[in-house]
Amino acid sequence: MHTKDLAADKLLLDRYRQGDDRAFDDILRRYYEPIFRRAFSLLRNHEDAEEVAQDTFLRARRGLDKFRGDAAFSTWLYRIATNLAHNKHWYWWRRRRHAGVSLDAMVSPETDLTLADVLPDGAPNPGQEMVTQELVERVESAMEKISPAHREILTLRIVRDLSYEEIAALQDLSLGTVKSRIARAREALKQALGDDAG
Repeated sequence: MHTKDLAADKLLLDRYRQGDDRAFDDILRRYYEPIFRRAFSLLRNHEDAEEVAQDTFLRARRGLDKFRGDAAFSTWLYRIATNLAHNKHWYWWRRRRHAGVSLDAMVSPETDLTLADVLPDGAPNPGQEMVTQELVERVESAMEKISPAHREILTLRIVRDLSYEEIAALQDLSLGTVKSRIARAREALKQALGDDAG
C-alpha cells in the first residue's frame, strides 16, 4: 500500500475517533468493493460475499478502538473479511453432514483436495459412491484434534483456498515454511483420522 493511502486511512481513522461519524462512511466507500471482491473470491457466491462484506464493516466499526495500527488498516479489514468467509465455509461444511457426501466431493468448493485425499488407508474405498454422515463428522472431529497451528494453516489452504503465496504474506512466513507446515498439517490430519478409525 502506498504511503499516501496509509496517510489517508490514518486521517479517516483520526476523524472517526474524534467523533466524526461521516468518516466511517468514507471508509465504507473506500473499502467496500475491495472487501466484497475478497469475500467473493473465497466464497464464489454473490449473496454470501455481500453478507460477509457488510459484517466486516459492522465488526470493524465495533472494533475500531482495538485497532492499534500494527498493520495497515486495509490488512486489518481483509483479515476480518477472511475470517468471516472462513466461518461461512465451515457453516456450509457442517450443514453438509446431514446429507450423504461423495468421497469425490471437494473439501471446499474451490480446492482440488477431496475427502478421499485426507482419509487414512483403512478408510472406505474412494470409488464408493456415498459416505455416511459419520465420515463427515470424523473429518470435523479430526480437524478439532490437530494443533491450532495445523488447523489454521489447513483452513487457510483448504477452506479459504488461499495460495501458498497468500498464506505466506498473511502469516508473515517464507514460502518454504508455509509449504512444510501445510505438509505436516496434512499428515497430522491423516493421523487424527486414522486414530478415529482405531
